[in-house]
Amino acid sequence: MKSTTAFALLTISLRLAQGADPVEIERLTHAEIHDAIHKQGKTTVLIYNGGTEQRGPHAVLGGHTFMARRTAEAIARRLGNALVGPVLPFSPAGSHLNAKRPGSVDLSPELYAKVNDAVVASMVTNGFRNIILMGDHGGGQRELEDLARALDSRYAAQGVHVYFCGSVYEKARVDFNAWLKQHNLPVGTHASIPDTSELMYLGGEEYVRKNRLEIGSADNGIVGDPRPSTPELGKRVFDMKVDYGVEEIRRLIAGKR
Repeated sequence: MKSTTAFALLTISLRLAQGADPVEIERLTHAEIHDAIHKQGKTTVLIYNGGTEQRGPHAVLGGHTFMARRTAEAIARRLGNALVGPVLPFSPAGSHLNAKRPGSVDLSPELYAKVNDAVVASMVTNGFRNIILMGDHGGGQRELEDLARALDSRYAAQGVHVYFCGSVYEKARVDFNAWLKQHNLPVGTHASIPDTSELMYLGGEEYVRKNRLEIGSADNGIVGDPRPSTPELGKRVFDMKVDYGVEEIRRLIAGKR
């Protein structure tokens, strides 16, 4: 009963957040975006990369994209001066692209970087001054970091800065895994407790088929054991990602002033 009540409260809090004024570019008109940038001071834009890849028999393939979208929205609201660009649904999927577990989409690291390069160029033209690159997927983190460094140099003369926010993925991953160890819960690297729990928190049965939860094996695409996953654990990791993202973005932008 307590678990059900807690999950209901988590769901209500998410719905209330979704009902606020939109921060996603896709949900705004060009006139609203113009006013947001030039009248409201929302000169920061978040470019968050998701991914489409197999997540075991229990979780939907768009998990990275769904998590990225909600994380970016929460970060933008906390920052107060940011909008969210369209979340990119493709990333380097590597070995997850496999006909035995169909559905994954793979971009080469080179193409992935070029796509993000083009998106950043568009955001510069749109008038944003601080552009933040992030990824919810392990593949592509280095490419985003290298690209941000190069693009920051390219656009600095225009008064535009490009940053890579890595703590929202790597630091959150490391710290949450350490928390799992402290609480005697299994640590995995793919489709295990962190992502499965976060998807439970964000979408419940729409994103996670609880009757298909099983320990990882060479055949099912899971590395770890997602069976102890809960929405409450998902909220913990989600909040950690948002907190770390907000903290790092504020620090990065302050460092350029």
